[in-house]
Amino acid sequence: MSSQTCCTEHARASAGLPAIEPGMPEPAGTGLSRRSFLLRSAGLGLAVYGAGKLGQLPAFETGVAQAQSAAAGNTVLLNVFLDGGVDSLSVLAPVEDATYRRLRPKLALRDGRAFTEDPRLRWHPSVNALADLHAEGKVSVLPAVGYTGADQSHFTSRHFWEVGALDANLRTGWLGRVLDRVGVADNPLQGVALDGQLAPALATARNPVAAIAKPEEFGFWAPGAWGPADELAVPAFTQIGRSLQGSSDPAIAQAARAAAFAGTVRDALAPLGQDGKPLYAPAAAYPQTADPFPKRLAGFAAMLAAGLPIRAASVRAPGTWDTHANQEETMPKNLQLTFDSLLAFQRDIEARGLADRVLVLVWSEFGRRAAENGSGTDHGAAGVGFLIGTRAAGRMIGEFPGVDKLDAAGNLRATSDFRGLYGALCGDWFGVDPAAILPDARGIGKPVILK
Repeated sequence: MSSQTCCTEHARASAGLPAIEPGMPEPAGTGLSRRSFLLRSAGLGLAVYGAGKLGQLPAFETGVAQAQSAAAGNTVLLNVFLDGGVDSLSVLAPVEDATYRRLRPKLALRDGRAFTEDPRLRWHPSVNALADLHAEGKVSVLPAVGYTGADQSHFTSRHFWEVGALDANLRTGWLGRVLDRVGVADNPLQGVALDGQLAPALATARNPVAAIAKPEEFGFWAPGAWGPADELAVPAFTQIGRSLQGSSDPAIAQAARAAAFAGTVRDALAPLGQDGKPLYAPAAAYPQTADPFPKRLAGFAAMLAAGLPIRAASVRAPGTWDTHANQEETMPKNLQLTFDSLLAFQRDIEARGLADRVLVLVWSEFGRRAAENGSGTDHGAAGVGFLIGTRAAGRMIGEFPGVDKLDAAGNLRATSDFRGLYGALCGDWFGVDPAAILPDARGIGKPVILK
């Protein structure tokens, strides 16, 4: 597989909604209503989607305002996905380990800043931003996070992480189920997909959530429409949606719900942008790049600063992390842009006085094989994850298992389970009973995640 930079399976996946291969689980959010899926392909679902029970539409004009008035003390989780399987043994490397150097004659990291919690490990030089935050006590590291019997399919393992269970048939995201408990029926901004399209982890069963790439660019895609016609699209769709709220046709009622909510979201975002240009200034310096990731983080910080009633958000990190080949060329660039951007976001929310309300979860569907394959690494098992924030406990969750006791396939063994992490986030961060959110996490210990 060393002749390609991405495996065939992963290359077929599109951002946000991965392609569905034979035998693979459908992404969360796609199986709740077959008819409502049409909204997403038509453009409406890129504005607001929700799988809620249909019926009388709530009071759109007051829902966000009422939620906003109560948002000041609410906690927020930003879910950052490294798509493709990040190589944990490059992010934190046991540089002096003879087995590690034997397994990776070309790719072994030779040196780096010391990881103070485990003297065996060194930070990759491209994640100095993360190392800085760790030195400030603002990063909890999971050096070998995963689950027993790791599935090495991108789609299946990603699905497990997104739904919070080892269940291929589950159709709501773990954060979506949290929002169904802590959210309300008339606040579509309680969950925000920052990639502008469905984030399966946010897929709810009842309450609405929104998909917004950047707050200054919210709107409908209308083929052949621009200028005044484009400006009228959202108000027109909103009015039509409200007028059709009593339709007996479930598909029309669902479309009406999405259209009406879209107007509410547009009004809430209006102070942050005009004509596609931001009316906000970041409170920190973000990387200058053509990739949208830093701008999405800057926009998200501005939305929080504006007091929008957000409880959870999700965004995909830049680049591909499926490094079967050319790992030395691609991975450092992705690491640097991702974590330089997250450092800027942390500084931004600190400067705005929001930092104690926000945690950032960084995860990937699995790690990579301990042995290199030539110029890259293949699918593995346990990977690396991070919790970032001023209230993060700032200490390691689980331990680094070492490369001398790999599993039968030559992969790192997991020393922490992602469902235990989710359980701690449910209970300690959102104040929700983990048993109500995580169907198969009984008996899995919850780590200490907060100071």
